[in-house]
Amino acid sequence: MRDEKRHIGIVGAGIVGVSCAIWLQRAGHKVTLIDRLGPGEGTSYGNGGVLASASIVPVTVPGLMKKAPGMLFDPGQPLFLKWSYLPKLAPWLLRYMSHANARDVERIATAIHGIVGDSLTEHQALAAGTPAERYIRPSDYVFVYRDRAHFTGDRFGWAIRKAHGISWEELEGDRFKAYDPVFSADCGFAARVPDHGMITDPGAYVKALAAHAETQGAEILKAEVSDFAIENGVVTGVRAGGQTMSFDDVVIATGAWSKPLAAKLGLNVPLESERGYHVELWDPNIMPRAPVMHAGGKFVISPMEGRLRLAGIVEFGGLDAPPSRAPFQLLMDNIRAAIPGLTFKEKTEWMGHRPAPADSIPLIGAVPRKKRAWLAFGHHHIGLTGGPKTGRLLTQILTGQKVNHDLGRYDPARFA
Repeated sequence: MRDEKRHIGIVGAGIVGVSCAIWLQRAGHKVTLIDRLGPGEGTSYGNGGVLASASIVPVTVPGLMKKAPGMLFDPGQPLFLKWSYLPKLAPWLLRYMSHANARDVERIATAIHGIVGDSLTEHQALAAGTPAERYIRPSDYVFVYRDRAHFTGDRFGWAIRKAHGISWEELEGDRFKAYDPVFSADCGFAARVPDHGMITDPGAYVKALAAHAETQGAEILKAEVSDFAIENGVVTGVRAGGQTMSFDDVVIATGAWSKPLAAKLGLNVPLESERGYHVELWDPNIMPRAPVMHAGGKFVISPMEGRLRLAGIVEFGGLDAPPSRAPFQLLMDNIRAAIPGLTFKEKTEWMGHRPAPADSIPLIGAVPRKKRAWLAFGHHHIGLTGGPKTGRLLTQILTGQKVNHDLGRYDPARFA
């Protein structure tokens, strides 16, 4: 146990980095947040906004290898690839697809559940007593299917959820219409999962948390970290903007941009950007009752403050390529089919980067063979959902507290 007050530099000011900052402050330490764009400006701004505790099943389910090629050539499917990026993607993709089997999926789901299973409670604890509280709303999370047969086709994933204590109510036909009448007749079945939550404005939420951290003494710097100061295997600071900033400990929480920073510390993490898209429809005439996962289109429909956010799509194309037009169009086609009669006053678009490790499990813990260096990234689709729990766990690990958790699942040493 380290009782002394330490100064900790956190690289990355999304939901994970800001969560680390607040929990470290509450443990009595001084923190500095460093981000190239500022708090809540990256993936934490553009996510689906759902505290998706039921989203424990990874993308790499059994049968994906057989389905993926057909999906890539079908413009109506939510999987896209910038083909010029394929040679660079291939080594990661082979490792990623190797996990598309039942044993690995069950192992990954157990690890993810440990981060997201109590997400609403974790967010409420993180935001307690701060202006960010107002953005948290308890809600159902509704998985919408064409019909019962469509739902039954997902029985593998629902069996995994059931094994982890997740329960749901099945709403079919008129029962679903009575629950939420806004959806088309083609949406004839739903699994309503209670005890979830949502963030009504994710970007504003993370900014409010960061502003609270600042009132508690945190320093927030807008800069891009390019390297680390290392002396005899001990990380003593970071290099950004031509200067070196000294810290007692350093945490990397830069999401999809974390791979080159981890490499500076001698760790080769198989990490790719899974590019995600959202469309926001402002001042809509119709709002769903609760956040919805549209199972056919594999996208989230989130009622937020003043707008409806449509978020999803999987695209591989790296960090540097501009957005593609087809994913935006697919989201619009899908929402028009799901909610007939939807109108709105303005439409805005966004593309961002989910940090996807090859095994779909985040890295939380110490950097192997380096002292005073810590990692908290790789959350794939669950960054917002699992950010607060990650911050709490990282704080417990860094400060030497006893952790009632199997941390081996998240140990960065698995990539040493």
